Amino acid sequence: MARPPLILASASPRRRELLESAGLRFSVVPSDAIESIREGEAPDELVRRLAREKAAVVAERAPDAVILAADTVVALGAALLEKPVDGEDARRMLRALSGKAHQVWTGVAIADGGRLQDFCVRTEVRFRDLSDEEIGAYVASGEPMDKAGAYGIQGRAAAFVVGIQGSYTNVVGLPLAETLVALRAFAIVPSNGGPDSPPS
Repeated sequence: MARPPLILASASPRRRELLESAGLRFSVVPSDAIESIREGEAPDELVRRLAREKAAVVAERAPDAVILAADTVVALGAALLEKPVDGEDARRMLRALSGKAHQVWTGVAIADGGRLQDFCVRTEVRFRDLSDEEIGAYVASGEPMDKAGAYGIQGRAAAFVVGIQGSYTNVVGLPLAETLVALRAFAIVPSNGGPDSPPS
């Protein structure tokens, strides 16, 4: 029996690279679902809801495929840090994270037209104290601008991290071990190939 095609409903290059590293074959169809935070919504509820909404949008266009969607947010106490809107916003986030522990939540949703499964993973990350000069140089590099919490642990911000509890790939943007286990229920398993070309 042929395996169903897998579609990653995300434009994130980090998620694509993680799936490629695991040997999954997939195409990429970014979701255009509107991302919004509801008042009083907890981080786990937020990321699971947004992942489900992203998966649903792409599933309508590809009902015969398995859709994988995800959403990541950084939580510092009660504050939720999404992608910065500009350089000053990135500097504000990094100043807030300096010297503190924060949580990274990623929600994952998998849909195949008839089923939908979702879950979330939490990782705690601790930053060392950052100087204003370090923060300014990092923001000037451009790396923080498309990342929740204004940093990429797989990039230059690795030098900021003094401790991590939980899944490293979750902080990158997709909890890979947990996602691979969940995909098995949808007959998606790694192969030796890379990503397929996006459908026309």
